[in-house]
Amino acid sequence: MSTVPAGREAAGSTPLDRAILTRRAALASVASATILVGLKGFAARATGSVAMLGSLADTGLDLLSSLVTLYAVWLAAQPADDDHRFGHGKAEAIAALMQTLVILGSAVAIAWRAVAEFGNLAIPHRAGVGVGVSLAAVALTLALVAYQRHVVRRTRSIAIGTDRVHYESDLLLNLGVVVALALDVWAGLHGADAVFGVVIAAYLAWGAVTAAKAAIDMLMDKEWPDDRRRILLDVVARHPRVDGVHDLRTRSSGTCDFIQFHVWLDPDMSVAAAHAIVDEVEADVAATFPEAEILIHVDPLGHYDRPQALGA
Repeated sequence: MSTVPAGREAAGSTPLDRAILTRRAALASVASATILVGLKGFAARATGSVAMLGSLADTGLDLLSSLVTLYAVWLAAQPADDDHRFGHGKAEAIAALMQTLVILGSAVAIAWRAVAEFGNLAIPHRAGVGVGVSLAAVALTLALVAYQRHVVRRTRSIAIGTDRVHYESDLLLNLGVVVALALDVWAGLHGADAVFGVVIAAYLAWGAVTAAKAAIDMLMDKEWPDDRRRILLDVVARHPRVDGVHDLRTRSSGTCDFIQFHVWLDPDMSVAAAHAIVDEVEADVAATFPEAEILIHVDPLGHYDRPQALGA
């Protein structure tokens, strides 16, 4: 899944901007999937192709997933409340995980149908219809994926990123249908349709596992990648009055980031002076990681907090 480059994050983007972008991307997914379901339903009936039927099933599940994504990005954009003090960002990760389960279900169904067709010598008919619909689907999906990439770069939305995985796999799926029909009908390689059905199912399963890992990482509050943490530490270390940083913790929730760390300052410094330095450090961090929630704790130079026992 693509993210914005490490460093300055989504410059100029506000929570409202990101909410609008993610909602538009989700609506575009729903609209595209609705059109494709209609086209592929007609083509599957006209051709009798297993690969086309698999493509239809995948797009139908994509429509369901896109509807879940639409709700998730709306919920994730809601501000923090009394019951959810850290916001609702993890709704995106939950939606992404649900999407991966849908993709896996689709892969199993397609593989089952394809294997059952291996002994079937019937040749798909009206292959031109299937090829035409598949090429139209490729064009529409390319436009959607390009827009989703733009939104993910601006927002780092895991829900839109996972939804994009669906449609990127659809590109291969639709091209696979074209090749399968051409080999089966025009090249006389009977069984190619079923073989491509199995290959498509395997690819969908691989994409689902990859997307699930990213969603689980967010739900488990996995630390940022080393390159982002290094940039953060460099920003803090640039302040001339900061003598060191420790106990750095980072996590992401939807499109929101959370940062907390301790800084060592001169133990003889006044509370007012320490507060002013922390404000300056926080401003430097916020300039590089806009809209992140930042929590900084002050320690006298060389001091470490004692580990607390469970329940303390």
